[in-house]
Amino acid sequence: MFRKKGWFTTLLVAIVLMLPAGLTSTAGAEVINVGALNDMTGATSDVGKDYALGIAEAIRYVNDNGGVNGKQIKLYQFDYGYRVPEALTKYKLFKRLNCVAVLGWGTGDTEALSPTVTKDKIPYVSASYSGHLTDPTKTPYNLFAATDYSTNARATLTAWFDTRWPKHPGYGKRKPRLACCYMFASPYASAPIKAIKDQAAILGFDIGPDQDVSLFAIDTKSQILALKDFKPDVVWHGNTTMSVSATLRDAYSLGLGAEHIVNLWGFDENLPRLADKAAEGVMAGTVCAFYGEDVPMMAKVLEYGQKYNPGVPREKRLIRTIQAWSNVLALWEAMKRADAAGDLTGEGILKKGFETMQGYQLGLGGAPLTYTATDHRVSGEVPVYEIKEGKFQLVKRVNLQERWPEKWAKEWIGW
Repeated sequence: MFRKKGWFTTLLVAIVLMLPAGLTSTAGAEVINVGALNDMTGATSDVGKDYALGIAEAIRYVNDNGGVNGKQIKLYQFDYGYRVPEALTKYKLFKRLNCVAVLGWGTGDTEALSPTVTKDKIPYVSASYSGHLTDPTKTPYNLFAATDYSTNARATLTAWFDTRWPKHPGYGKRKPRLACCYMFASPYASAPIKAIKDQAAILGFDIGPDQDVSLFAIDTKSQILALKDFKPDVVWHGNTTMSVSATLRDAYSLGLGAEHIVNLWGFDENLPRLADKAAEGVMAGTVCAFYGEDVPMMAKVLEYGQKYNPGVPREKRLIRTIQAWSNVLALWEAMKRADAAGDLTGEGILKKGFETMQGYQLGLGGAPLTYTATDHRVSGEVPVYEIKEGKFQLVKRVNLQERWPEKWAKEWIGW
């Protein structure tokens, strides 16, 4: 779907129009520089292009609504092609431009930059929701407006165990069986592996052999055949939508017989389009509403999508736009609070902005945001959805913080 020439060209043109020259400040107003790294052409561009559009549209909205207490934001947005060295180069540029914050993207580059942003005291609000970035004693300047990958993986496996396993023919006769398919070398895809296997052990699963599936995979038959001997009841997928859809199709055609749960970057409006019947019943924890859902702030998202990217049809837009808006709106709120406190520095944005949010309602269907000086996990509650007849339906909300309070408080942070 993304490979069709007309759609791909339209999207790239839309993004080019939103690079720095397209984001100008109001005459005479003080300008605040913010950097943005996006993947529009690399391994995660199947989800990254829509996210990039959302970043630019959300910044437009912020500036149209007073900016940061009257100060306009100038966005420096770059495609780094999911290449860590390029991310490091662009970060140095953001520093030279005196950016007060960065809207980042991938796990590999975000984790690689974490020691540097900590030293530089520059808030780095990324699309990497790695649990490794949630412990502020180690990564204080890494933030995101979402529940993290590890929390989501635990919650989704728990939802499957609670709702699907009791209906399984093996229930009461043996342990459920879990296997994982993901790109071993990808920091993003592998980030929650320790957590989901720990959760599987807590719930009493047998765990099978991991399968190495590339983010670029279009044929995964060998991995599916390798799983047949283990006969998993459920397979967790850690890649993005294009690769996950290929794996689901092969599992369906080869009769693996397993059900499927997915990390959130592999679960969007394109999954049922690409995987068709193989996507039926797939489950995942989400961090916000899907594009066009009737939730607070969605009308503005739709308005700005139509206003600034009219060439991209609404039916082609994804939940990724909503994730982008969520990160921008969280950063906006943090900057307004810091500015009101007279401290619009990186440290001020962190301490007098983000870490003053307690149950802050962002809108867009996401969890209320709470950040503290000891914990940057925004919430322990995750809504888990499934695909039914091509539509997304809520299965249940899993609150890990309430269900395992001791583990949540003392063991799981930073996983």
